[in-house]
Amino acid sequence: MKITDWPKHERPREKLLAKGAVTLSDSELLAIFLRTGVKGYSVIDLAINLLKKFGGLRGLLSASEYDFCQTKGVGQAKFVELQASLEISQRYMAETLDKTDAFNSVEQTQAYLIAKLRDQPHEVFAMLLLDS
Repeated sequence: MKITDWPKHERPREKLLAKGAVTLSDSELLAIFLRTGVKGYSVIDLAINLLKKFGGLRGLLSASEYDFCQTKGVGQAKFVELQASLEISQRYMAETLDKTDAFNSVEQTQAYLIAKLRDQPHEVFAMLLLDS
């Protein structure tokens, strides 16, 4: 069944506008990004399939171009758009973290280090020099 056949309050875009992005599932958020499905396969089905294939959003966002493009309904253009949106998100987080003058808590320090180091393809040595 096409999403346009769903009740309006259940459609991902309308749900986001009415209740906020936080209320959407990963597949609903991804469906909004993907915009369309393929013949006989709704955009929600496509989103669910991608999330299952890659083990969730983290796996999907880390997938190689080749692996991503092996899924019916997505190709290089969607891969590029997804990578661009990931980079925008990372820059947003970096900007948000860089605006703080100092680390005031263990949680804040942890969030900063996770954001900076989590996606490194190899082991990284880092040092924070702090004063009291």
